[in-house]
Amino acid sequence: MTKSCTYYLAPQSPYVYLGHQRFTAMTQQHGVDIDIRPCDIGRVFGTSGGLPLPKRAPQRQAYRLLELERWSRFLGLPLNLHPAFFPVDGDPAARLIIAAKLAEGNDAAMRLTGAVGRAVWVEERNIADAGTLSAIAAETGLDGAALVDSADSAAVRAEYDRYTDDAIAANVFGAPWYIVDGVGYWGQDRLDFVERALQQA
Repeated sequence: MTKSCTYYLAPQSPYVYLGHQRFTAMTQQHGVDIDIRPCDIGRVFGTSGGLPLPKRAPQRQAYRLLELERWSRFLGLPLNLHPAFFPVDGDPAARLIIAAKLAEGNDAAMRLTGAVGRAVWVEERNIADAGTLSAIAAETGLDGAALVDSADSAAVRAEYDRYTDDAIAANVFGAPWYIVDGVGYWGQDRLDFVERALQQA
């Protein structure tokens, strides 16, 4: 029986970036089918009581920077704590990933998600810019121009809304969020538990 994992994400999240490479390797090792679902984290926060970064208390913002630095160092992944283009609107990138999923499948969407995360947190690129997104997609072997066009389609927008509605219905309140056998795991720091669940699935 094939193992599966639903993967809710916000492509601009530093924690999605930090966990994505390990999650990808883990799912490949265990032969897991991924259902990748970019969602509107602003809408998710609106129903769960979460706050966008600029509205969080100063002590929470300061601790977030400490955690990002710790995880970056621990994982050996480069991360700019103050990227040039952050906070950034993640909706265009989320829709681009959905367009890639619909056109090329989950593997293509996963590659693109990794590239988008690196673009924000390592490469100082603006993922709210259509030209930048087209270039990022092309760098992963996809037709960037075509995907940028389709990312604005009614079908992709409807899928984005559906994924967000599904996330809210599944009690998601942050990203990344992984669901295995109906059980949710919040955050890249829970990937050890995700792997245990996949091993038992």
